[in-house]
Amino acid sequence: MAAICAIISGALMSIQGVFNTRVTESSSIWVTNSLVQITGFIVCIGAWFFTGRDSFANLLKVDSKWYLTGGILGAFIIFTVVKGMSTLGPACTVMLILISQLIIAYLIELFGLFGTEQVPFVWKKVIAVVIMIGGVILFKWD
Repeated sequence: MAAICAIISGALMSIQGVFNTRVTESSSIWVTNSLVQITGFIVCIGAWFFTGRDSFANLLKVDSKWYLTGGILGAFIIFTVVKGMSTLGPACTVMLILISQLIIAYLIELFGLFGTEQVPFVWKKVIAVVIMIGGVILFKWD
């Protein structure tokens, strides 16, 4: 089930990036970003209303208050995705996003950052990233 959720997440991110880029053509990037955040908030409140209503006070129990900045990161994620897609196109942007995500996620695990379990360095993972980078070059090569 987790793999299916990850696949759906990737598909939705790609579609959302294209949608946001199209909306930005008629508006501005920050107006689009605001719409995305507001509509996302409405959906989340609706889901919260129907699925159990945990207390928002529980947010105060988060170990590191830095973890509460996810919404701020989300605004910059939307900004950078739209900028990338409007300049590089959806396929190239998503390929670069995936490589960046993989590298950063591996570094987070490698150094045990943000409370994640630390994993040992493995050369084959570095080689896999190099192969992905080669794939981007091959994909873009005319």
